[in-house]
Amino acid sequence: MLPAEEKSSISVQGTLISIVGESLVDVIATASDGGAGAKYPGGSPLNVAVGTARLGLPTKLVTQFAPDEHGQLIQDHLESSNVEVSNFGLERTSVAEASIGSGGSADYDFSIEWNLGTGKRQLGTEVRGSMHIHTGSIASAMMPGANSVLTAIAECRGGSTISYDPNCRPALCPDASQARRQAELFVQESDLVKASDEDLAWLYPDRTPEETMAAWLELGPAFIAMTRGDAGTVFLSRQGRVDVGGEKIALADTVGAGDSFMSGLLAGLAQLGALGAEARPVLNALTLDQAREVVSYANRAAGITCSRAGANPPNADDLGMLLGS
Repeated sequence: MLPAEEKSSISVQGTLISIVGESLVDVIATASDGGAGAKYPGGSPLNVAVGTARLGLPTKLVTQFAPDEHGQLIQDHLESSNVEVSNFGLERTSVAEASIGSGGSADYDFSIEWNLGTGKRQLGTEVRGSMHIHTGSIASAMMPGANSVLTAIAECRGGSTISYDPNCRPALCPDASQARRQAELFVQESDLVKASDEDLAWLYPDRTPEETMAAWLELGPAFIAMTRGDAGTVFLSRQGRVDVGGEKIALADTVGAGDSFMSGLLAGLAQLGALGAEARPVLNALTLDQAREVVSYANRAAGITCSRAGANPPNADDLGMLLGS
């Protein structure tokens, strides 16, 4: 475990975490606003980047958005959270229209593009030298950009640890068999994987999510973390299994909850000195007590986000440090 004075200073070429993936604007409509919809910067990778930056980790987001009104909203949001941005550009910023149900869950309708344009040739250069690289969601599933992302992380894993969250969007990538093949390619390149029980049930309808966790662990990651909403999280590694209950909160909505969990997970692992290629032995040897501590920390991050409207993750003052750090 790192001494306290070193925890905030770990950096490789100025960047601890590089996040690769989509940025978009969530237009969130509820029954109370008459369907008009409030606009929030979003996209799973963007949310993770904002979350890690707010928790004190130097963060770069490699993404795509346009120089339009929605793109300016994204740019301002990232700058306000001190996220370094590498923007490969689009003609029109992607949009997700979300309808919030009575239980706080969100259903999405997307207008999105993920191609990286000419930037796909420099993607590896953009993330090389990072201590850790995270990707997932649309960026890991939608062609043609997804293949460029896979190539980049495969090339860079010798110098970085890798994390992946499938965050499946059947409305955009409805072929579950193709999504399953793609997910397994990313799992094979990853050191840690986070997925929801809904993701795993959709990808593998013929077996339980726990069976899929075990199968994915055999593909190489140090551990798999499965989130289950207010039921909490299951952690599975070669050391064993840990179940951590969900946070008790006053629910606003669940937008960005899984992304805040991911940010909290990475921040917790950073405090344990478990990120970076040289730290792979530490990551692979996490004890179950350490796993419980880190997962509880990530659950708290998700809980704070669920208590707020939209994807608004906590900062370091909101969340604090790991109890044992």
